[in-house]
Amino acid sequence: MSVMSPEELLVVKLQRLRADHSDLDAAIDAMAKDPASDQLATRRLKKRKLSLKDQISRVEDLLTPDIIA
Repeated sequence: MSVMSPEELLVVKLQRLRADHSDLDAAIDAMAKDPASDQLATRRLKKRKLSLKDQISRVEDLLTPDIIA
């Protein structure tokens, strides 16, 4: 049994966040095509998608080393 490094854990988390973001994107697109869809639910999904985008950015920042020029 191997233990994952903190960086490997972040990569796995990033992959999960990106998959969730993509799934939400597809759900929002499907709801947008349905005129009977619930606008409140659509807004909530968009808010969740934006939150995931922020989380993705934070994890990417943790994985990208700071370069001092």
